[in-house]
Amino acid sequence: MADLSSNLAGIRSPNPFWLASAPPTNSGYQVMRAFAAGWGGVVWKTLGDPIVNVTSRFAGLNIGAAKMLGMNNIELITDRPLADNLREIAECKAAYPDRAIVASLMTDCNQKAWHDLVNAVQTVPVDGFELNFGCPHGMSERGMGSAVGQDPELVEQITRWTKEAAKVPVIVKLTPNITDVRYTARAASRGGADAISLINTINSLMGVDLETWNPIPHVDGKSSHGGFCGPAIKPIALNMVGDCARDPQVTVPISGIGGIATWRDAVEFMLMGSTNVQVCTAVMRDGFRIVGDMIEGLNNYLDDRGIASVAEIVGKTVPRFVDWNDLNLDYKIVANIDLDTCINCNRCWIACEDAAHQCIDRLVDERGETSLKVDEEHCVGCNLCSMVCPVDDCITMVRVDSGETTNTWRERLSVPS
Repeated sequence: MADLSSNLAGIRSPNPFWLASAPPTNSGYQVMRAFAAGWGGVVWKTLGDPIVNVTSRFAGLNIGAAKMLGMNNIELITDRPLADNLREIAECKAAYPDRAIVASLMTDCNQKAWHDLVNAVQTVPVDGFELNFGCPHGMSERGMGSAVGQDPELVEQITRWTKEAAKVPVIVKLTPNITDVRYTARAASRGGADAISLINTINSLMGVDLETWNPIPHVDGKSSHGGFCGPAIKPIALNMVGDCARDPQVTVPISGIGGIATWRDAVEFMLMGSTNVQVCTAVMRDGFRIVGDMIEGLNNYLDDRGIASVAEIVGKTVPRFVDWNDLNLDYKIVANIDLDTCINCNRCWIACEDAAHQCIDRLVDERGETSLKVDEEHCVGCNLCSMVCPVDDCITMVRVDSGETTNTWRERLSVPS
């Protein structure tokens, strides 16, 4: 079996699967259940001055029978006294000394407040801190959360304040609600962060009830912008993780967050530069026991490829994640339709005819029966037909160029990399 142990900036855990700071890490009872199920670490729900949360708090994005493809929440940081959280952190660490417990922190933007909070939490055995610079709702209106995470100077300054008092590694959690996440990632690195984690939730409003006209979720008929998470945000998260992983000014390891629900998702994040991953929405939907499948799947994936350690796959795809100007313009693929498995639903023809490049011909034989044929000369290889086809592997994309030349826009324009 492969070695699944993880080391994020000195924070060790028996596997790379952590729970993100969120409702599933709100109490010692929950964290004990998570560790018993096999999770390698947790980031405790954000500590600070306890607040009063509202009801209701959550809303799900459902498409057909698929539940919670996305989730919106307007819940804030812990509403439990700091002393209760610290007592339970100590109990969990005593019961599971090999698991990582990281405390998420948020407080006012001044040096004393950060020093006081760090020192208070360090009275119990924590393995690290995660600075919550990402929460997009509620706390941001109070000058915390993403209000900090959108300002590189504040990110750098507060990271420095925390590092002055911290005796354990400091992770900076970044907001995606920003034009370019690399600027805040660089600021965290300059401020002395030991690692970064991303992404936090995305600003959103889940919907509007067409009968009552109330926003969803509503609190006595009103609502607020909230944080969007779940499988729907995975592509956004992967892009931001990859941007940070390939940036030479971001010199710290990455904990990947955003829509991770399976071992396959986790492998994608690690290939794109994440040392470990954090999970939330999938647990809120399916419970702590999903980690068993994640551990087994990752083990099998590595064993099948003869890879001895999960650390060996971290960042392997990053060199292939390049600027558009560096893509090979001579690379050519075209669609190929397997007529033996085609069910003549015509979805590919409709998609190509109405929304792509009109490269699929409908042929009618002498019996009036139709068949589909790709016009390879004009097919641009956009993939849309294969994406809408309901039959697995009926439409495949086949390479037709020689593979002997490389032609990029950067070369054409002599643009420096």
